[in-house]
Amino acid sequence: MLETGVTPLNLSDQKESIGAPEMPVMMENVMRLLCFISEEKKMKAAVPHLKSHIVVISTGAFVGGWAGGPFGIFVGAAVGGILGTWLTSGQYKPVSEILKKLSSDEQQKLFNKVKAMDWNLEFMNIGQLYILVMVSEALQQRLLALLEDYLTKELYAEVQYGD
Repeated sequence: MLETGVTPLNLSDQKESIGAPEMPVMMENVMRLLCFISEEKKMKAAVPHLKSHIVVISTGAFVGGWAGGPFGIFVGAAVGGILGTWLTSGQYKPVSEILKKLSSDEQQKLFNKVKAMDWNLEFMNIGQLYILVMVSEALQQRLLALLEDYLTKELYAEVQYGD
């Protein structure tokens, strides 16, 4: 008991009576938020599979070189590149599906871009973040623009909205 006659607060008792405080914003939560917003806006993207492109281009260059010499390598690579693009074009998937399959490094890169926006996520919990984003169409648009920029520049994806 303090000299003033007031007993100090026991915070462990307070947590039990009012519930544990919400967790701070984490990368997984921001990813879920981005998935939710992209689903709401019916955002889809076609991500080229660079490995597939490389295999098709290399095969085209090899066959072209074998059949036509040095000039054939050039023609074969060009035809392989066109064929590779054609094979992967039009394969649109929901952005939420693409985000869920990102490597942890790619997720961290995207999370860092979100953190770099004009807010301070360190002082915000996930509930506050969801509310802030859901009531602000402007903030949703900024996040969608950031997500679209990430998809086009980092993953070389084509993005579209709607069905």
